Amino acid sequence: MPMKVYGYIRVSSTDQNEDRQRRALSEQAVPPGNVYIDKQSGKDFERPQYKKLVKRIRSGDLLYILSIDRLGRDYKEVQDQWRILTKEKQADICVIDMPLLDTRTAKDLIGTFIADVVLQLLSFVAENERANIRKRQEQGIAAAKARGVRFGRPEKPLPVNFPEIVHRWERRELGIEEVRKLCSMSDATFYRRLRELRTAKKTKGE
Repeated sequence: MPMKVYGYIRVSSTDQNEDRQRRALSEQAVPPGNVYIDKQSGKDFERPQYKKLVKRIRSGDLLYILSIDRLGRDYKEVQDQWRILTKEKQADICVIDMPLLDTRTAKDLIGTFIADVVLQLLSFVAENERANIRKRQEQGIAAAKARGVRFGRPEKPLPVNFPEIVHRWERRELGIEEVRKLCSMSDATFYRRLRELRTAKKTKGE
């Protein structure tokens, strides 16, 4: 069977460089029908298109990826996927932005050794950089929270007559179900906002 050329693209919510990866694969004349793309969040790493690609690729085929971190999210996964593709599938891989990682030119013992060393080094550096990014993000979030910055969806504003609703509820003129409907909030949210209201009144000396 003639050799087939494939390309793989992976983008996430924090890494939207799909166009750059597409252009790189196009410059290598990868047929558009042989390009597999996974778009995922940081928590989801199922990669259904990558799994389809691995099932389809055969011995002697060639896979192009833009950078080594497209193969996995950590050091071990990059190593495992490289082994599966090159050893088990016996396919070739070309990492476009790192010419030393092109198995077509590393068939002899020295070439294979150099490629393995470069692969281990780059995958380690990629994982270490991701760890540093996560650490900086966590530090930034902690600092923002310390300044009073709130994350998540903006909280729904209170009804303008919330104090009146609370007053009627305290006098048992309204039941909790009626209060919930009037305020469009859950019981837990109502009691939390009630505590905030009472705290604000105490602060003002009311």
